[in-house]
Amino acid sequence: MRLSAPRIEPVDLDRLDADQRAALEPFLVSDGGKVGGGKILNIFRTLAHAPKALTAFLGWGNYILSKRNALSSRDRELVILRTGYNCRSGYEWTQHKRIGHDCGLTEEEIARIKTGPDAGGWSDLDRAMLRATDELSGDHFITDATWAALAPLGNKGRMDLVMTVGQYTQVSMILNSFGIQVEDGWDVDPDLRK
Repeated sequence: MRLSAPRIEPVDLDRLDADQRAALEPFLVSDGGKVGGGKILNIFRTLAHAPKALTAFLGWGNYILSKRNALSSRDRELVILRTGYNCRSGYEWTQHKRIGHDCGLTEEEIARIKTGPDAGGWSDLDRAMLRATDELSGDHFITDATWAALAPLGNKGRMDLVMTVGQYTQVSMILNSFGIQVEDGWDVDPDLRK
């Protein structure tokens, strides 16, 4: 985590204005008009300070995380985790490590993501996706050699890889700069504490 305290506090769910309530509606469970039920992650509670932006953000994010994205869920999480690691986003890494496990990444693979494409044990396509993520993170461009190595994804898959890295670079900038803290009880990887 880059910051030990939020720069922007998450909204108080008991004090939402109408626009905030509308933006958070997908997460809210109403009980006689009172907010309750499931937990709303700190990222969404923080972004609710800009409810129209949150609504647009959720629409695009839902595409990236959906089956409409040509990347398999495992491949998508491989790319998201590498992006979060490259951006030094403790929150992003912590959140997507859990999701990555659910999508088929092993604990060993998740540990190797930190080393990147040059770690042993990756398939050629995994290595190409990690290298593309690094190139996008560092130079905002995929080299011809890496683009060619991504051919098994097809054009739509390569496009979705670029858009996924772009989305999670933005998410990491939001998390890092706003100081969004991980949820209570979640442990941040020691490599990403600062």
